Amino acid sequence: MPSFQISRTIVIHFLLLAAIVSAMVLGNWSGNVSAADRPNVILLMGDDHGWDETGYNGHPHLQTPILDQMAATGLRLDRFYAAHPTCSPTRGSVITGRHPNRYGTFTPNYSIRPKEIGVASLLKQASYHTAHFGKWHLGPVKASSPTNPGTFGFDEWLSHDNFFELNPWLSHNGGAPQQFQGESSELLVDRAIEYVQTVPSDEPFFLVIWYGSPHEPYSGLPKDLALYDELPSQYSDQTTRLTSNKTGLPVRRPLGDVLRERYAEITAMDRSIGTLRQWLAANQLRDNTLLWYCGDNGTSGDGIVTSPLRGQKSDLYDGGIRVPGLIEWPAKIRQPTTSQVPSVTTDILPTLCELAGVAVPQRPLDGMSLVPLLDGKMKQRNQPICFWNFDHRRESQLDPFLPEEAQRGTTPLVKLMRGNATRNFVNFHHPKIEPQDFGGNRVILDDRFKLVVSADGSKQLFEMRTDPNETENVLADQPEIARNLTDQLQTWQQSVLGSLTGQDY
Repeated sequence: MPSFQISRTIVIHFLLLAAIVSAMVLGNWSGNVSAADRPNVILLMGDDHGWDETGYNGHPHLQTPILDQMAATGLRLDRFYAAHPTCSPTRGSVITGRHPNRYGTFTPNYSIRPKEIGVASLLKQASYHTAHFGKWHLGPVKASSPTNPGTFGFDEWLSHDNFFELNPWLSHNGGAPQQFQGESSELLVDRAIEYVQTVPSDEPFFLVIWYGSPHEPYSGLPKDLALYDELPSQYSDQTTRLTSNKTGLPVRRPLGDVLRERYAEITAMDRSIGTLRQWLAANQLRDNTLLWYCGDNGTSGDGIVTSPLRGQKSDLYDGGIRVPGLIEWPAKIRQPTTSQVPSVTTDILPTLCELAGVAVPQRPLDGMSLVPLLDGKMKQRNQPICFWNFDHRRESQLDPFLPEEAQRGTTPLVKLMRGNATRNFVNFHHPKIEPQDFGGNRVILDDRFKLVVSADGSKQLFEMRTDPNETENVLADQPEIARNLTDQLQTWQQSVLGSLTGQDY
């Protein structure tokens, strides 16, 4: 039998065994987790907030005292990844526990599919009260949308189709957009706190707070801008391209001015997390609340001037997919811990399901439960993480998954797209698998090695423990490892494409 077939068979058997064991574990939890043992859960996500843009990761300019405190007292995930190097796909991975290519969310402004099963819907089975605040970007948030937060299990939502700045326009439970006055990160946290006050004290809550910061175009409060007044002179000889807050169109501006505004947004977001933590503590909720912060992809090109990592947003090198990852849960995580175990946004759903005692959906997942990591028992990852920039150029020739009206957004934003100040969405039926579907840039990452396969088929292999900046291609020195990872990656792609054709539904 050819080596590829042997490897493929081993991988399939391994995945089946892992699924069986996972189901057994989750079944045991489902019977034994009492309401008192279930933590409250708050998921926080920055928009375009890359790995290096925190004080605790050594950024030379940024002031992020709250994230630094979380890193010093909780679980610091130093190798945490977004499932995709852009925003909508990563957000879909959080909601579903599945790689976004399985349901056609290939890139920003591709919607999720209504038949996907969301983490909020699952936690409602365990009596969680659920709410979403901020950026959604998985479809329109209007009430008539089949992909709004409510259709994915959120009881309450104050949300935007895409991103937002100061004084944002948001839709409450799918209603007509309203403009809210204030710094957007602080505004979201204030509304989240108001929601928690409506939840009975003996019942758990699940909040998703997805910030619009620090996505460009940038704007900040005077007190936050003042922290970075020295930057313009340091970067006076450089310019960068971004959106104009005045026209909504691309413009070039001095890099120092842009960074000053970007960093002000990150500091305001950081402060809002501090407000949330303080309120939880003052109301005796912090101990049994799991607070999980991450970014949705690496830093964008207008901001990535200090990162040691290779690549940026949209790349599959670590600069595009490695993001801050922090978990606080004082009742469980009693000692500060730093983990080098690779983890990813698709791990969030199976982790929360296990903690809540709810079985995961009976369809292929791409994440794994990190409960053993929270327990201090997980020293390595027993399944690889795969990434894939799908070549979606042919998709527009296929039949739309949803009617055009269902995909039309309502909430305005500064950045224009084809002259439009809102965002509309697309998703397409993919009836059969074609050989060219396996193309596009893709990656498979295990505890030690990362294989990067380019769209043209060329490969690079990096030893991530000793070369985290991906500077030396060791492919020629490790042919067997590269061959094994290639086989696993192709087997995974076959599974993803099966999901894309709709076989999971």
